[in-house]
Amino acid sequence: MTERTLSIIKPDAVARGLIGEILRKFESAGLKIVAAKLASLSREQAQAFYEVHRERPFYSSLTEYMSSGPILVSVLEGGDAISKNREIMGATDPAKAAPGTIRQQWGQDVEKNAVHGSDGPETAAREITFFFRPNEIHSR
Repeated sequence: MTERTLSIIKPDAVARGLIGEILRKFESAGLKIVAAKLASLSREQAQAFYEVHRERPFYSSLTEYMSSGPILVSVLEGGDAISKNREIMGATDPAKAAPGTIRQQWGQDVEKNAVHGSDGPETAAREITFFFRPNEIHSR
């Protein structure tokens, strides 16, 4: 089933010049980039985006980190895009991520793990509309 998912290349990966290599992994796996833009989140925007984690102990440091520098936000499209993206990213903890995954290769720790990806269809829909208007997404 063709679906869309949100992908974020986090501030640490952007700062280290990894945008091209990370996008290449998605495209090599058959995912199409149908929208993309560099963005900078304010602390308030990061808090709104990660609202679901408000009660978690890492919420404050996560929102501070995600507002610390530019991110690359993209919409990926393809067959089973959500699960495929999550497989390509690897486990949240880079130390536990499978060899060859983005987080295993470029993640520094659980927070600075290079990428974010939607975890399900409802989350993907909400996250995509957080960053993109419909006319900014182009199927190929």
